[in-house]
Amino acid sequence: MYDFLRAAACVPDVKPGDVEYNVSKILEKLNEACEYKAAVIAFPELSVTGYTCQDLFFQDTLLEGAKKGISDILNATYGRNEIIVVGAPLKLSGRLYNGAFVMNKGKLLGISIKTFIPNHHEFYEKRWFSSARSLDVSAVEFSELGISSTEEYDYKIPVGNNIIYDIDSKIKFGVEICEDLWAPVSPSNILATGGAELIINISASNETIAKRDYRKQLVKQQSASNICEYLYVSAGATESTQDLIFSGHCIMAENGALLNENRDFIASDYIMIADMDLGKIRHDRLVSTTFADSKDMLYDEINSIVTLKVADIDIPDCDGEYLIVPKKPFIPASKSKRVKRCSEIFDMQVAGLVKRLSVTNSKPVVGVSGGMDSTLTLLVAARALEKLKRDSSELIAITMPAFGTSDRTYNNSLELIKALGTEPRIIDIKDSCIQHLKDIGHDTKTKDVTYENVQARERTQVLMDVANKENGLVVGTGDLSELALGWCTYNGDQMSMYGVNGSIPKTLVRWMIDSIVESDIFPDANDVLRDILDTPISPELLPPDENGEISQKTEDAVGPYELHDFFIYYSLRYGFGPSKIFYLAKKAFKEEYTEEVIKKWMTMYYKRLFSQQFKRSCMPDGVKVGSVSMSPRGDLRMPSDASAALWMKEVESL
Repeated sequence: MYDFLRAAACVPDVKPGDVEYNVSKILEKLNEACEYKAAVIAFPELSVTGYTCQDLFFQDTLLEGAKKGISDILNATYGRNEIIVVGAPLKLSGRLYNGAFVMNKGKLLGISIKTFIPNHHEFYEKRWFSSARSLDVSAVEFSELGISSTEEYDYKIPVGNNIIYDIDSKIKFGVEICEDLWAPVSPSNILATGGAELIINISASNETIAKRDYRKQLVKQQSASNICEYLYVSAGATESTQDLIFSGHCIMAENGALLNENRDFIASDYIMIADMDLGKIRHDRLVSTTFADSKDMLYDEINSIVTLKVADIDIPDCDGEYLIVPKKPFIPASKSKRVKRCSEIFDMQVAGLVKRLSVTNSKPVVGVSGGMDSTLTLLVAARALEKLKRDSSELIAITMPAFGTSDRTYNNSLELIKALGTEPRIIDIKDSCIQHLKDIGHDTKTKDVTYENVQARERTQVLMDVANKENGLVVGTGDLSELALGWCTYNGDQMSMYGVNGSIPKTLVRWMIDSIVESDIFPDANDVLRDILDTPISPELLPPDENGEISQKTEDAVGPYELHDFFIYYSLRYGFGPSKIFYLAKKAFKEEYTEEVIKKWMTMYYKRLFSQQFKRSCMPDGVKVGSVSMSPRGDLRMPSDASAALWMKEVESL
């Protein structure tokens, strides 16, 4: 469903050498994972025997027991659609190998073999196991393995480190084992480049100080560089503690993002579940020319891959119950991460403007409305002058009251400008707007879009003229959300000489200002900044109400920005269609909005996304600071006259 896949990492209790006990615990966890409707279920490295058996691996009794254990697990999978991956030793052609047995419906699909055998520090695996590179066969007959099956049939089973399991064209995955992940060029690099979307690593990684964080970063990085899902499951604390302690560390990552991780530092006897979104992987691989070009670097290795196509497997469907779907995907959930990210974005905005001001040797000119967007722009401009070691008086900050300006926003504008060390310039544009409306024959009593846009364009004209007069550079205030919706006046607030907010969504602008207050960058402005954050979002182009309060609230007209930013993120970052975004939005906002409300504003979003592209096609320069940008020179090269018919049809069908 919508390319979701549920995976389970299972860490059962083990007794090294006691195969019967270990298998009983594996089957317990298997049954439990099946109740979660996991499609892929993975167990740790050598979990059938226990990883810490040492020279017992040379004992026929243990190896025969391992065969019996695999047989019992295999026969327990009859009638099950789940894919099971379990670790056990494999004796083949006079050598011993560390294997990952992949099975389904009572059939052994393949045996992935460990490539890199550690033999350093506390590891002595080369004493027992050989590398996959020493294999002299690529497949074996089932009957040669000494594994029994409740059904009498024989078939070839691929063995090696180059197997991709293609499960009914729904998911392609590969398996590597423990140390393989630590190698500079790992099997997963080749498997992922060859088409595997999910990499499963069954591991037995002992715990030492700081190793947990290092291991997590390694898994995240591997999932990022391979643009894949990565499931890592490691042996638990009931392994032998003769010389080492194992922690049962499990990690699931998605293209660099952590999906889930077990909480306990030392753990065993548990299951960890996560829902993966293969749609994200497929989209990012589609748009990444670097990923595609990597196939040329690994041409010979990829050509040696064995793709095992497995048909007629109805793996459990995933409804995304365990998906992590944040309401505000542009904003980190924790305060510390949010402040850090906002501070970094602010530094990028400032650096971009510093470069432009230094090259043009001009003064920043900012129109200040008392709203959040213009406030953030003004703060960027003030900080840029500080970085350039230029006097704050060079900041030309202009407030232009018109028909809709409230006392609150007007006074906040003046107070903020003064707090930043410069004098406000007040240019009342009401008379010039009235004159212009008169010139074009428009009744001032008709408060329509013409009435509103006359004010927006007049403000821009004033800013441009002042910039010409005083060697200035007009710094734009429009944000990503306004650009996506086209909620800006063409050749009005849509235009500037340099835009600093163009890739910052509306929901993040608020937190940008909040983080600036939190970081105490402009201490004299903190109080007024807090009041600006508390002011309703409005273009203030219609007169205030009878109490002098803001009457025109943007979200009443175009919908909640938190919804639109959600739509922006999933449609532009991942290319998801309306139906999948609608499904995710229902999950994320089930407490805030009804399905009807979500659909209403989604309809608005797609209509305006297509119809307003002409405004974005000529948007001014400005640095990209996040994962989504609408610049025609960067992330969104879209025809201004493209048809929205397919998208609207999908929205209407919801």
